[in-house]
Amino acid sequence: MNRICLSLGSNVGDRVQHLKNAAAEIHKELGLVAAQSSVYETEPWGNSRQENFLNQVILIESSLLADEVMYRILMIEEKMGRRRTVKWEPRIIDIDILFFNDEIISKENLRVPHPSLHDRKFVLTPLAELIPEYIHPVLKKSILALLSDVNDPLEVKKVSTQTA
Repeated sequence: MNRICLSLGSNVGDRVQHLKNAAAEIHKELGLVAAQSSVYETEPWGNSRQENFLNQVILIESSLLADEVMYRILMIEEKMGRRRTVKWEPRIIDIDILFFNDEIISKENLRVPHPSLHDRKFVLTPLAELIPEYIHPVLKKSILALLSDVNDPLEVKKVSTQTA
């Protein structure tokens, strides 16, 4: 069974409901949602002229291979109304693979661990809640160490300990 860590984000419409819907679709299409972080409100990354995001990290268990997980994630995003036109645009849902077991994957359409997760407080904060001692397979540092080292000035605020 593969253990996969996913990041969820939404800054359009009913953000809480979009996170809940995404988690339900992930459970249906990918496998067991084993754990969920709290929900955090964060300032937008890359394009500050948009609404704040709600972000969450979930851990899933799945028999699917990484490529199939990526394909199904893209289908879930599309089903929920995501349209990819401009980088860092507002979005109903954004789902990223952060970790896939301890694997290092580098393909044209899939890079795992997520290549920017160590630069983003909005990813590291919920990750530290779920897997603080997990060692990043490339950087060889724990999630807590990465969080303490991050140079991201954007505010990350816990808004709910209830999971999506």
